[in-house]
Amino acid sequence: MSTYDPALFDTIRTSLTSSVLGDVMDAAGLRRQFLPPRLKPVGDIRVLVGAAMTVLERDISEDADIEPFGLMFNALDDLKAGEIYLCTGSRNPYALWGELMSSRAQALGAVGAVVDGFHRDTAGILARKFPVYSAGAYAQDQRSRGAVMDFRCPLTFDNGTRVECGDIIVADVDGVLAIPASVATEIVAAALEKSSAEKQVQGMIEAGQSTADIFERTGIM
Repeated sequence: MSTYDPALFDTIRTSLTSSVLGDVMDAAGLRRQFLPPRLKPVGDIRVLVGAAMTVLERDISEDADIEPFGLMFNALDDLKAGEIYLCTGSRNPYALWGELMSSRAQALGAVGAVVDGFHRDTAGILARKFPVYSAGAYAQDQRSRGAVMDFRCPLTFDNGTRVECGDIIVADVDGVLAIPASVATEIVAAALEKSSAEKQVQGMIEAGQSTADIFERTGIM
């Protein structure tokens, strides 16, 4: 079931950052919500927000008795409006995303892709202005090297972060994180309060107050 909430997503996109959201989740005891730091935006992306459509990849041998790409086409065709194709599970170097996949995802109303591995067709992806986060560009095809084994399933990244299908993915230049769907409204509300408080702290700094005094008074720095 999709957790696409246009109003909530727009609030995150226009008013919040991964830093503030991460701090708020830390305070709430959700201390392992960031995906690995190797994931970076392809091109100039300000903020990407969407519901996770989780995809599990696996490395395979050339003679594996698996359909080409496994369930990748099924997963891609199952994308819904407001969703992000979120993939992990591979360890060997090959591309998990490309231009044609971007075209199909865009046609279905998906808002981006976050792949824990490589992408290819960088020029085509940029031309389409489809937001992609990856570990870098590498044109090696995944055919006979990797396959999608499952989708809309729980994912666990190698840094221990667990993401459920439908969790809210927020990605910007500072990182990619997942907000559990069950607490998304509360986390966003708390993050808006923290963001407002940080603006007040910025004013205190500009007025010449010491950071030690500010932290003692506000607990923010």
